[in-house]
Amino acid sequence: MTSPRRRAFQVFLITAALGLLCAGWLVHKIASYPDRATGSASGTVEVEIPRGAGAQKVSELLGEAGLVERPAFFRLYAGQRGAASRFRPGHYKIQAPITPRQLVDLIVKGVADELVAVTLPEGKNMIEVAEILDAAGVAGKAELLAQAMDPLFVKSLDLPGRSLEGYLFPDTYKLRPHSQPSRVLVALVRRHRQVFDELRTANPTVANYLKTKLKFDDAAIVTLASIVEKETGQPQERPRIAQVFINRLVKSTFRPKLLQTDPTIVYGCTVAPLFLGERSPACEKWDGRIHRIHLDDQANPYSTYAHEGLPPGPISNPGRAALEAVMAPDGTPYLYFVSRNDGTHVFARSVAEHEANVVKFQRGGKAMGEP
Repeated sequence: MTSPRRRAFQVFLITAALGLLCAGWLVHKIASYPDRATGSASGTVEVEIPRGAGAQKVSELLGEAGLVERPAFFRLYAGQRGAASRFRPGHYKIQAPITPRQLVDLIVKGVADELVAVTLPEGKNMIEVAEILDAAGVAGKAELLAQAMDPLFVKSLDLPGRSLEGYLFPDTYKLRPHSQPSRVLVALVRRHRQVFDELRTANPTVANYLKTKLKFDDAAIVTLASIVEKETGQPQERPRIAQVFINRLVKSTFRPKLLQTDPTIVYGCTVAPLFLGERSPACEKWDGRIHRIHLDDQANPYSTYAHEGLPPGPISNPGRAALEAVMAPDGTPYLYFVSRNDGTHVFARSVAEHEANVVKFQRGGKAMGEP
């Protein structure tokens, strides 16, 4: 063999050997990939796999969390195993370092439902509801409020108004942490509908009367119940306070038909501007207390001192007892009530009787005008 041919053959042998070595190395890498922890993370790593996430999204999330070094390799491995379409959503707490094989097994198996019990008290507005859910780790306050004030989302639930205020039913719920805000809100609205329908079925007479006499639809009942909820924490008083407001709206001699309830002013100055997009000049001067400018504020659409009838929508989220009070008021003839300053109220049929109660319970026995 001539020298040039010998050198060519030697180059060929060296190249073939290197190729075999590279191929062997590659085969080894591929074969060992599932059982090599390549991520940079260590300790407990929390990863949220959202519903509907595909293999590419899951791989990216694992890469961002430092659990895998090359997300594309992990996606290919998951596809080779036939697991790419079987990843389950959930909030994972993963001990790193971890191998791709262990990761695939874990996410295919999924995590057990991790539910937290959250109690929403009666009479909270939607900001307060969002804060409670946020504190419990169910969903973020800002995201919940944005969803609750999204007109398209409200309409998709076949509800009136500009927000979900009034329909976030007070109850104890078991909810998944880190949930999608829409799923949480739908659960609360669904519970409201269930209770509302039960009460309307149990009290058809008054519900029909309100519809015929006052043109009340379901939304009006919820709105009045939200006011009753804010006016008293005494269960036995709710049907009577509901009756007072109904009497004011029904009685022909009661003019003007002002409900004159302070919580509506407060709501119009504090919560309603979030979804109305504007605040009245008087509400711009809000300091946490109601002043004369607020009582006279025609620009506050929620003020029942300045506008007759019901406000444009609910001012809180009423519970079962407040809703039932509107559908089953006590039938008394009272038109007025005033606080005894002990959590209860005294009721009156006439202006004179009411003013006497105000002097007794609110002015320490001093008549109007006395120092």
